[in-house]
Amino acid sequence: MNLSAYDLTGRTAFVTGAASGIGRASAVLLARAGASLHLADRDEPGLAETAALITREGGTARTHPLDVTDRPALAAAVDAAGPLHVMAAVAGIMHTSTVLETREEDLDRVLAVNFKGVLQACQEAARSMIASGTRGSIVTMASGAMDTASPGLLCYSVAKAAVVQLAKTLAVEAGPHGIRVNAVAPGWIRTPMTDRHEPSAQEQAEAAMVRHSPLRRVGEPEDIAHAVLHLACDASSFTTGQILRPNGGVAMPW
Repeated sequence: MNLSAYDLTGRTAFVTGAASGIGRASAVLLARAGASLHLADRDEPGLAETAALITREGGTARTHPLDVTDRPALAAAVDAAGPLHVMAAVAGIMHTSTVLETREEDLDRVLAVNFKGVLQACQEAARSMIASGTRGSIVTMASGAMDTASPGLLCYSVAKAAVVQLAKTLAVEAGPHGIRVNAVAPGWIRTPMTDRHEPSAQEQAEAAMVRHSPLRRVGEPEDIAHAVLHLACDASSFTTGQILRPNGGVAMPW
């Protein structure tokens, strides 16, 4: 086995949603693999904390406080990063409402962050890679929620399904340039975003995860970060247009 295929030394990685949760864990792991990190998030204190975690271990990290829906800001940050080798588009939000309760503004906001923000990150990364002739990797963050009818998660589920279609389509279009594009679709993961649920709903979801997963545990951000690293590095050099599902053996424990 060629373990050097996981070495990202000399490469530049850009991670959105890097202030906490899966984004932070992915950024830290990519840095441990040797990549120089560029971190984007609208949570500036959290972003600084992630950068500190990386630099404390001897890594390199630069922060870009921004909202992924702000195209000019995102484009400027990607441009400042220089030729990219890896884009991990992790930034996302969760909104809960039934179909009948969902307002137009709810749908617009979730799609703006969870789909449009990912699309823009992918576009900017692909343009950077093509311009520099880099055979890079783009990883989008989907969700197991897209596979099932998840009560209260219409907006979120629709946006995450769109993210998968984006990855598959861009994989075909960017493939001739040597750019790989894949999606990660986690199951229930314990993150600051999921912690915002009502305590009872959080407990029910985690109990369901433990009950239905063959592994009998809830997922952690680091579990997903390893999937991101695998798709980002040369170990997956023949993998593109795919969905990697680190979900504990279940599609979604609702």
